[in-house]
Parts: sequence; C-alpha cells; structure tokens
Amino acid sequence: MCAGVVPEEQLARQRSWLGDSWIWLLRTRVLAGRKEGLPRPTALDVGCGPGLVMELLSPFIDVEGIDIDHRMVSESTARGLRARVARAEELPFEDGAFDIVYCSFLLLWTADPVKVVKEMARVSRDWVICLAEPDHFGRISYPPEITAVDRLFIDSLRRQGADPQMGRKLQGTYARCGLRPDMGVHASMWNDRSVREGSDAEWNSLVPADEGGAEDALRNDWDAAAANGSLVQFNPVFYAMARKGR
Repeated sequence: MCAGVVPEEQLARQRSWLGDSWIWLLRTRVLAGRKEGLPRPTALDVGCGPGLVMELLSPFIDVEGIDIDHRMVSESTARGLRARVARAEELPFEDGAFDIVYCSFLLLWTADPVKVVKEMARVSRDWVICLAEPDHFGRISYPPEITAVDRLFIDSLRRQGADPQMGRKLQGTYARCGLRPDMGVHASMWNDRSVREGSDAEWNSLVPADEGGAEDALRNDWDAAAANGSLVQFNPVFYAMARKGR
C-alpha cells in the first residue's frame, strides 16, 4: 500500500458528507430482508484508519478493522473498536471469515487495487463493498478563477503515489476479480452553509502547504467566492457493491 496518510479531520469531514448515504446503502441493500433473530452480520473494514467508519456502522454490524498504520490502529482501539495491524494485500483471515468486507477511500492509495479486492473477496462470505472511491478528474470547481485548485490537488495526489481516477476504475477492478458490482455515485456536494463554514478546511485539504505564496491570488479568489456564495465544489465519489457468486 502507498504511504499516503489522510488527516483525521479530513476523514471526519468525509464521514459527515457521506455517512448518511453509507448507512442507507447498508440498511436498504445489505440488511434488507434479513430474518429477525439472526445475529448481526460480521464485517471487516479494510484500511480502517482511526475507526470513524467502523464507529458509524457499528450499530448495524459486528465490525472489526485492519490498517497498515500502527497509530491508526491504536486510535481505533482507543474508541473501543477491534482493530489490528495488517496489509490489505495479505489479510490475516481464513477464507469466508466475514459476512461483509468493505473499504472506503482506500483503493486509490494502493499499488495493486485488484489484489486488494481479491483479498477482500477471499475473506468474505457474501458482500464485497467499496463504500467510496473518488474520481478527481471529474471534479467541478466554480467560479472559473478557482479551477486551478483541481490541478494542484491532482498533482499532489500523484506525488504521493495515489490514483486520482480510481473511482471510474472500480467496475473494471471488480470485473478482474470475477465480481459483478452494482455501481453508483454518492449524491453529495457542498451547500451554501457548508461552503461558508468549511472553506478554510477544504482549501487546506486541496492545496499542498508547500505551494507557498505562488497561490496567494488563487486563495483570494477562493475566499471571495466563499464569501459571496458562488463557490461550488463537487467531486464524484463512486461506490461498488457485489455479492459473491451472483
């Protein structure tokens, strides 16, 4: 796996944007029709980070996580969650160990996404789910004065070893693993209130700190658009859900 580390603040923002959609998918697609009285499904979060997604979904599934980063695993366990250090490419579990195996914002950071999804499928009895993979080449930034932000962000991801187009590659990745996923795009974008409240955090997540004063004019245009309500940020985030043998 690549060494890209996303700050917990950004992970929390991602959960705030997409958490309702993740819960809806879980309840309406995975858990719908499940017989009453059965124990909760077991699940594995691959690349669990500090446990924010596990924490969100734990009321519905019996979940544990793995991550390559010792610090992330420590933060997960500090939340009272079960997690261990392991590589997504070599999951330390028997075949069919979990009902559900999922990841989110992981595959873009991996050197071999196909190998990761194959491992996810190996240890799953039923569902193999990618809750979120962005496609930064599909970004929409407005007004035109701020579109240079997209280039800066994509270049930064590439320098870190990430694939900015992973979202559009999900279906092909699953197909190479013998899986036929249902695909979708999360319907989420900033509204006026979130733009005003989160413009500083969003800028910091998009523009590398080492860009320095060369981006001062761009930041001024960004702040002006946030202040007058014209700032739009949309990034397609794909999901894929597949059941083994179907």
